[in-house]
Amino acid sequence: MFESNFIRVEDVIIRPEIAEIRFACDVEKCKGACCTLESEYGAPLREDELKKISDVLNSVKKYLGEKSIKIIESEGFYERKDGEFLTRSIDDKDCVFVYYENKIAKCSIERVYFEEGTDFRKPISCHLFPIRVSKFGGDVLRYEKFKDCETALENGKQKNIKLFDFCKDSLIRLYGKKWFTTFKEMIG
Repeated sequence: MFESNFIRVEDVIIRPEIAEIRFACDVEKCKGACCTLESEYGAPLREDELKKISDVLNSVKKYLGEKSIKIIESEGFYERKDGEFLTRSIDDKDCVFVYYENKIAKCSIERVYFEEGTDFRKPISCHLFPIRVSKFGGDVLRYEKFKDCETALENGKQKNIKLFDFCKDSLIRLYGKKWFTTFKEMIG
């Protein structure tokens, strides 16, 4: 089960902290900080997600502020850096798809998914957060520590929710139900 301190399910290597850490977002406290990370890099996008986002873009725009729309229309919603596709961000902070509700940063793509029933929820990198996928001869899953998620760690401890269960839907979306069931059985 554990090989060199990692868990392997099919071709995916998982760092053990994903099975051990307790985590449950508390957006009332963090205010959606994962959508407003200060960085020159936006959220990672898979190449197949570019078309999916393009397909819902007109619906998404109705929830965005003027600055986001201006950036999307003049520069596009993504950029390519170091060989990766990334969402654009506003002033190296807010994702270009962020809208605010009660001072909480939220994803307009996800809002369209829930309100209009589109088939694309949001980029998988966002859906998985704080799990990150690295490529190293296959996928490697790791937990990304983020100061603004400290409340999520406390909330996870209080509710006894482990990170992999918190990210169950996104893990199933990426690897399938059979993969998730196998992973859960392996970690007992």
